[in-house]
Amino acid sequence: MNQQAPQDGRYAPAAIHLTEVEGIPTLFAHAPGPTRAGLVFRVGMADETLARAGVTHLVEHLALYRHGIADYHYNGATKAAFTHFHVEGAEHEIVAYLHGVCGSLADLPMERLETEKEILRTEESRREPGQLPLWRYGAQGYGLVSYPEWGVPGLGPEDVRHWARTWFTGGNAVLWIAGERIPAGLSPKLPPGPRHPLPVVTSALPATPAHFSDGQGGVLLDAVVTDTAASRLYAGVLERELIRSLRQEGGYSYTAATDHTSRRDGHALLTAFADALPAKQDAVLGGFVDVLAALQAGHVGQADLDAVRARSDAALTAADGAVRRLPGAAEDLLAGRPPRSLDELRHELWSVTPGHLHAVALEAAGTALLQVPAGHRADWAGYAEAPTRSTYAVTGRRFEALAKDGSALVVGDDGVSLTVRGRDGSDLAVTVPYRACAAVLSWPDGGRRLIGTDGLAVAVEPGLHGVDAHTMAALDAAVPPHTRVQLPPRQRVPSAQVAEAAEAHGASAPAQAASRRTGGQTAGLVVLSVFGGLFAFLALAVTVFGGGDPETSTGEWIGLAGFLWAVTGLLAWPAIRILRRTRRA
Repeated sequence: MNQQAPQDGRYAPAAIHLTEVEGIPTLFAHAPGPTRAGLVFRVGMADETLARAGVTHLVEHLALYRHGIADYHYNGATKAAFTHFHVEGAEHEIVAYLHGVCGSLADLPMERLETEKEILRTEESRREPGQLPLWRYGAQGYGLVSYPEWGVPGLGPEDVRHWARTWFTGGNAVLWIAGERIPAGLSPKLPPGPRHPLPVVTSALPATPAHFSDGQGGVLLDAVVTDTAASRLYAGVLERELIRSLRQEGGYSYTAATDHTSRRDGHALLTAFADALPAKQDAVLGGFVDVLAALQAGHVGQADLDAVRARSDAALTAADGAVRRLPGAAEDLLAGRPPRSLDELRHELWSVTPGHLHAVALEAAGTALLQVPAGHRADWAGYAEAPTRSTYAVTGRRFEALAKDGSALVVGDDGVSLTVRGRDGSDLAVTVPYRACAAVLSWPDGGRRLIGTDGLAVAVEPGLHGVDAHTMAALDAAVPPHTRVQLPPRQRVPSAQVAEAAEAHGASAPAQAASRRTGGQTAGLVVLSVFGGLFAFLALAVTVFGGGDPETSTGEWIGLAGFLWAVTGLLAWPAIRILRRTRRA
């Protein structure tokens, strides 16, 4: 029997009202305290190309520059399909901010262009993008959130202005406001323009459920599910089950968490994560799969559903419930989904049964993508291996590796391939056709890296395969001009003398042959190195000097020193793994 929403007389939060300000659709919710507002555009990283990645983020930064340091809080955010500008303050500050953003979008401060590029570069060095999007979607659309902003250095003033004129328009925007009223004098001016549809959803997975192996010390899953109250509640129930099984009962994980993110197209991305030390990775992977299997078998506890539902209902009916829903409601409106009333949301929430969660579990199982630690597999659990090679190699000029590692580069009229002989004697290949090339990274030393829209990449290094200048010139002429990305000089140029080999499906091959990894490990390496160095210093000090302390017993000295060295080892292990991956990139 379906449960009904409780009629307990709790405070009913303000509704969200749809109106218009200067022709811009506007969502308003009455709320006490400082006024909050946001301007949301239907444009994000997924609308870019890999070779021009970062242009939306650059526009966002330029639009905010003239605000400088203010007494009120403001910021911006560039997401996969939406860009947000938000502010909190007094009414006159809200008006000044929104007018300023719109004015800057119409007249971007191009004298600031190169400086903002450097700021984006610094910001990017602190990010470690997740790998799941590029494995699911490829090097296009929603998969671009996994890649560096390679396009930023090559963007000129007219490139940036054109992007702003195309996407940051009144027809492609929604305004939201939470306060006592719509601020007096608010009159944001944006140029006319059409509403843009959501990015096309691409796929780099021939089959799902699928898995891939990565060096991270944990298990991470995402699945595409229908965006409903049932799928949101399922995410909460899954988190409770992972915590109960992997932390409370097994003691394998410290962190187990889930997330449910609407894609605003009727579907949502359900993600789940559990961390693991190297010695516990087998147990965490097995326990993770067991939790999923139990839910897929229909073992959904009513008590877990009730607990998660009560928490969700409390968030909906909180005094600021409507205010917190405003940014998401703005995204929905931009995607052609009118805002829903509180009664509709609560009715759907309280209509969910364990049977609905079972259906979500089965839907998630069919679209799942599982990231497992390096050296592990999940085919035993029914997850197909995500492709790390192509189904064919191009025909053309063949260049054997100078290091005699069994690999060969093939440069043809329609693409390039890197081939290697597998253990069974067959040739394995990674191919990037010119027609499906998302970007070509180019270095002054002549090196090239072609990245296909499926996320697979082929490195063309003259020093590794002896490729002549004529062939390199023909390759440069064959790739689409809009895919070229010019990068600064490298500190180390790959050559046959220093070439490193890696195993790809049981074969020795250049590390870049079968890898989709984009890098971005520097920030994690710095943090781990700093803490690792600190604990190593403490461990050394205790080991050398601690035994001479008359107030410390021998057992206490050994125990403390052992603990500090153990922590040092736990911090050093992932740092070493990150460093090795960084050096191979």
